[in-house]
Amino acid sequence: MVFGGPAGTGFRPRRARTAVACLTLLLAVAIAMFMTYDLKGSLDYALELRGRKVLGMALVGFAVAYSSVLFHTATHNRILTPSLMGFDSLYVLIQTLAAYFLGTAAFLQIDVRLRFGFEVLAMLGFAALLYRWLIGRGERDVYVLVLVGVILGTMFTSLTELVMRMIDPNEFTRLQDRLFANFSTVNQDLLVISAVCVALVTALSWPLFGRLDVVALGREQATNLGVDHERLVSRALLIVAILVSVSTALVGPVAFLGLLVANLSYQLTGTFRHRYTVPVAGLLGMVALIGGQFVLQEFLNFQTRLSIIISFAGGIYFIFLLYREANR
Repeated sequence: MVFGGPAGTGFRPRRARTAVACLTLLLAVAIAMFMTYDLKGSLDYALELRGRKVLGMALVGFAVAYSSVLFHTATHNRILTPSLMGFDSLYVLIQTLAAYFLGTAAFLQIDVRLRFGFEVLAMLGFAALLYRWLIGRGERDVYVLVLVGVILGTMFTSLTELVMRMIDPNEFTRLQDRLFANFSTVNQDLLVISAVCVALVTALSWPLFGRLDVVALGREQATNLGVDHERLVSRALLIVAILVSVSTALVGPVAFLGLLVANLSYQLTGTFRHRYTVPVAGLLGMVALIGGQFVLQEFLNFQTRLSIIISFAGGIYFIFLLYREANR
């Protein structure tokens, strides 16, 4: 499902600004409800704990949304998401191998910053190898990159299933908690590190939005307009790799969240201009995580993980997008 120019027909900036304003208000309400609803015990402790959760969810929601929008631009396809490249599968494989060789308890005793750094570097190294090997080898290099990423992701999943069959049942039970995104135990040190990484990447990449709008037109159009398509796509994919690696290492994989919020942002703004779609997608991601976690925490008593619900809804939406494209 490819898309055309960065500005849809009849684009009205007021519509996009209204979407930003409404979502900002909705986010403020969600944060206020999450922070203040049914407070018990020590207020200082409760507010600090909830504040850390809110910051973690806001950070992950923005990073996943931002990376998905850029990935759609780089691949010229609205159905693909960075998770299809194998990042989530690689993270799960790392956790599974650690449980098999070290034991989950021993692995968790390693300094959390070292584990975080190792996981981020492993995913970035995986992305760097793919990009260096495939980018710049032809006109369809991005499509080959995605295809290879999907194949490697499938291979990682198969290896994970093989190792899981050899793991002690008790270790497997402990491992299960590591394979889904967990927003309840966000480490404060990792939160600071992640926030700095996301803030730096955002500040350095924000000036690229004008040229990324041109990239959204396609390779030939961007080249004719004087944009170095290959170089800009490589930079966009590097940004995607950093954001996805940091967010995944911080809380775990959140499949399909990016697909949902990115496509909803296109619908709400009526454009593909990054100065509008990125903020709207980021706000949608934060509202989805904070609001969803609030409902689970206060009304459903954590009967399931938020990431499971998001994956279910995202999977349905993914099928809907495929069906709609097939009938065009």
